[in-house]
Amino acid sequence: MTEKRTQRDNDTPALTQGSVTRTLMRMAIPMLGGTLAMQAFNLTDTWFVAELGTLPLAAMGFTFPVVMLVGCLVRGLGIGATTQVSHALGQGNRDLARRVTTNAMILGLIAVVVISVLGVLTIDPVFRALGADEDVLPMVHEYMTIWYMGVAFMVLPMVANDAIRATGDTVRPSLLMMLGAILNMILDPIMIFGLAGFPAMGIRGAALATMLTRAATCVASLWILHRRHGLLLLSVPSLRDMLDSWRRVLAIGIPAALSSLLTPISSAIITRMVAQHGTAAIAATGAGGRIEMFAFMIPMCLGSSLMPFVGQNFGAKRLDRVREARRSSMTFAALFGLLTLVMFLVGAPFFAKLFSDDPEVIAILTRYLRIVCFGHGMMEVHRYAGFFLNGIHKPMHAMGVNVLRIVGLLVPLSVLGGYFFGLNGVFVGRMLTDIIAGSLGVVWSGAILNSLRSGTDGEGAPAPMQPVTA
Repeated sequence: MTEKRTQRDNDTPALTQGSVTRTLMRMAIPMLGGTLAMQAFNLTDTWFVAELGTLPLAAMGFTFPVVMLVGCLVRGLGIGATTQVSHALGQGNRDLARRVTTNAMILGLIAVVVISVLGVLTIDPVFRALGADEDVLPMVHEYMTIWYMGVAFMVLPMVANDAIRATGDTVRPSLLMMLGAILNMILDPIMIFGLAGFPAMGIRGAALATMLTRAATCVASLWILHRRHGLLLLSVPSLRDMLDSWRRVLAIGIPAALSSLLTPISSAIITRMVAQHGTAAIAATGAGGRIEMFAFMIPMCLGSSLMPFVGQNFGAKRLDRVREARRSSMTFAALFGLLTLVMFLVGAPFFAKLFSDDPEVIAILTRYLRIVCFGHGMMEVHRYAGFFLNGIHKPMHAMGVNVLRIVGLLVPLSVLGGYFFGLNGVFVGRMLTDIIAGSLGVVWSGAILNSLRSGTDGEGAPAPMQPVTA
C-alpha cells in the first residue's frame, strides 16, 4: 500500500511551476468535454420533458430554483474542500489533504440526510410559494420526491470530484461527467416515454434517470479519489481530527454557501415575478436558463481550473502566479462574452424553436436570449473574482462581491424593470446587473490581491493542522 500511495503522490500535477497560461490551459481543456456533458445532461432532461407538453416543461421550470438552491449549498462544501485540499498540497502536506478530504465526505453525508428529509417534507409549501398552481404542482411533486431521495448521488460525487480537481487532475472528473451525460441520454427516453419494456413514467422518469445516472458516477468518483489519488482514508477519524477538518472546510464553505444561496433565492423571486406573466413565460425562461449555460461552457472550464490553481499557488506563497492568472482569465472571459453576444443575437430564434413549438414560448425565449446575452462576459468576470478571493482565503470578500451583485443590483433592478417595462424590463435588469457586477468584481479582487505582500504566508488561512495521534 505504501508503494502505491507514494506513486500516486508523485503523479500529482504541480500547479506551482511552469507557465501560468499553459498550466491553466492544460487543466481547462479536459474540462471542456465535462462541462459540455454537464450542460447536455440538463438540456437532455429539458428537451425530452418538453416533448410531453408545455405544462410538464413549466413544472420543470419551477424546480430549477430549488435544484439550484441545493446545488449551491453543496457547492459551498465543495469550494471549502477544494480550497483547503489544494492549499495543503501547495504546502506539500499531503497527509493533511487526505484527512480534510475524508472528513469533508463525512460532512457531506450528514448534509445528505438533512437535505433529503427537509426537502421531501416541504415540497408543496415551497412550490406553492414559488407560484405553482394546482395544475403544475402534482408534476412538481412527482419529480422532486424522486430527486430528493437521490440527493446523496449528487452531493458525494460533487465533493469527491472537487477534491480530485484540487490535485490538478481535471481529466478524470471530465470523463465521469461525459459518461454520465451519455447514460442519462439513454435512460431518459426509456423511462419518460416507456421503451424497452419499461412503463411510461413521464416527468417521474426524468427524475429517476437522473438518480440512476448519478448513482453510477458516484461509485466511480469515490473509486478514483481513493485508488488513483489516495485522498480517501478508510480508517475511522478521531473526533478531534474530524472537527478540525470541518472547521477548515466550513471557514471557506459557509460564506461560499451563504453567498451561493443568494442566487437561487433571487431566482425564486424573479421566477415569482415571471410567473405573473403566465405559464408560457415560466416555460420560456426555464428553458432559456439552460440554453444560455452554453454561453458559459468554455469560461466555466477555465473557472473550474482556477480554484485548485489559486489554492496551490497561495499555499506555495506564489502570489505572482495568482495575479498573472487573474489578469489572463478575466481578459479571456470578457472577450469570449463578445463572441456569445453575436451568437445569441443571431441565433436566438433557432435555439428557441429547438425547445418549443408554442409561438408564445418561442417569442418570449427569443427576447430573453437577445437581452441577457449582453452581460454574459462580465458575468463570468464576476464569477472569477469570487474564485480568486476564496482561493486566497478571503471568503468574506468573496461573499461581499456576490451580495453586491444579488442584493444591491439584481433584485432591485429586476423589480424596477418589471414594474416599469414588464417582462422585458426584468430581462434588462439582469443584463445591467451582470455588466455592473463584473466591473466591480475586477476592482474588488484586484485591490485585495494588491494589498497582499508577494511573500505572504497566507493571510486568513487556518493554522497548520497538527498530526493526530491514535
